[in-house]
Amino acid sequence: MTDLLSRYRAAEYALPTEQRTWFLYGAGMENLGKNGQPVPDTVPSPSADELLVRCDATGLCFSDIKILNQGGEHVRIKPRDLSVNPVVMGHESVVTVVAVGENLRGKFAVGERYIVQADIYVNGKTFAYGYVLTGALTQYETMGWQVLDGDDGCYLIPVKPSTGYAEAALTEPWACVVHSYVLEYRQHVKPGGVTLMIGGTGAEKLTLGATFTGHKPARIVAAKLPADLLAAVQAVGAEVIEVACGDGCPGVDALVALHTDGAGFDDIIVCGQVGDDCLEKLAGKLARAGVLNIVCDQPTGRAFGVDVGRVHYEDWYYCGNPGPDISASYGVHRVPTQLKPGGSAWFLGAGGPMGQMHVQRACEMPNGPSVIVASDIDPDRLQELRDRFIPAAQAHGRTLVVLNPKEYTPEEFDRKLCEYSSGCGFDDVVALVPVPVLIEQAAAHVGYGGLLNVFAGVARGTLCQFKLEDIYQRNIRWVGSSGSKISDMRETLRLAESGELLTGNAVAAIGGLNAVYHGLELVKGQAVPGKIVIYQQIEDLPITRLTELKDTLPTVAAKLRDGKYWTREAEDELLRLKLHLPAAVEA
Repeated sequence: MTDLLSRYRAAEYALPTEQRTWFLYGAGMENLGKNGQPVPDTVPSPSADELLVRCDATGLCFSDIKILNQGGEHVRIKPRDLSVNPVVMGHESVVTVVAVGENLRGKFAVGERYIVQADIYVNGKTFAYGYVLTGALTQYETMGWQVLDGDDGCYLIPVKPSTGYAEAALTEPWACVVHSYVLEYRQHVKPGGVTLMIGGTGAEKLTLGATFTGHKPARIVAAKLPADLLAAVQAVGAEVIEVACGDGCPGVDALVALHTDGAGFDDIIVCGQVGDDCLEKLAGKLARAGVLNIVCDQPTGRAFGVDVGRVHYEDWYYCGNPGPDISASYGVHRVPTQLKPGGSAWFLGAGGPMGQMHVQRACEMPNGPSVIVASDIDPDRLQELRDRFIPAAQAHGRTLVVLNPKEYTPEEFDRKLCEYSSGCGFDDVVALVPVPVLIEQAAAHVGYGGLLNVFAGVARGTLCQFKLEDIYQRNIRWVGSSGSKISDMRETLRLAESGELLTGNAVAAIGGLNAVYHGLELVKGQAVPGKIVIYQQIEDLPITRLTELKDTLPTVAAKLRDGKYWTREAEDELLRLKLHLPAAVEA
């Protein structure tokens, strides 16, 4: 390590007074910065209760494109006039403390490095980093009480001095991948919640079992339950409200308004066959983290419009069984939502940056699936998948198959999928594209007892036509997740720093601060098969794919692993060559 790098890492230099920042002043790329360039800005001074941090590296994310497209109407920002109060994006970041406010001395020190858990909450209110709070597409920023003392404590997670900047920054997107496999859905009715029970044909054959044992709701709204089942419910000890409900459930909206103040029921238990229109309406009346339990031994007459956006963002969970025990639906079913050991997994839309992370994890994880199918329609991305991950899969005794649906008729592609899932459907299907028709296709290839993971960020209100009978007749579950928890960030960083998870393998291109505009254009066009990492203290480096380094920065290229994977050594060489700091450092 050169003296320049050691002083950089330790933040032992005179701080600048001016910097450059990518402000977003409204929706659209034309409102990012000024004339496609970052805006001159003043380096802030920390108050007694703030830190001043240097932004070292940041991954560009498709979530940034959502902010660019929606501006101040983005759900995490609105209502906000960006022309007056602009956003600074960038939430996949690693920072170094360069100044400590007086009241924080002894708790933090200059030179300490941290990653930032972006989902910041204070008293239940979001202060998301890179959305509400200033993100990392700048060179220096202050961090105050929201980050340092939120609902989960401090949202800064310490990074070892030996960890690379890029591999630390990419902990955030990797944590989102990790989080999607550790989901633990509620396996019982919500204690103290509001439950709706509605009866239909065949309800007289059902029994309550242990449905409310140890998990008593505050209120049970009972509609059309047969006498014996109603008597068992009344013996639970919760408040029971009997209501009338006509054919087709025209009163479901009124029940939600009257008994949940419009928030939706924490649990909806459908007892028997209630009719397709009624069932479809009930499926959309859950509260956040609500559970729909369907207990029925008869198939439905059609597919149903399921709001997969709310499955993804609001943790809706559907379960069921054919009866007669209502409580049997709440038995443990692939909780947490890990890939089935030795099973088969299909990753739909696997060629993008997040898709490649899912595939890499499936190929390398302990006790992973035996057969992995990765599909995409971009030939370059598919070749990248083959080059990067077939050797990894083989090294772990697994089979990775890479398919392009465009090379087959729909019928031929379906036959291929059946071939690699032994004709029975996949144990796990991960949908990585926010396209309803493709998510519906994914659902059709989930096998008995399997999981559909709706990982793609589909908007709330996006309906997919699913067979609800798959829930109670074939023991299938649909799950989804958005973002990660601070515990996921810590675990992902531990895996990275121990060498168990090579987060830096996701790097496909690098660039300096001035290249952010072009980098986001590439992300928007899905033109780079992997992550683009920005080094904010380098200004004059254009977006450069790792495959191009041999021509532009050959000494950096020489330090790539196997000629294609980003390494700490390559990063050190890049910083040695291109680092931009105040002249006092380089003297």
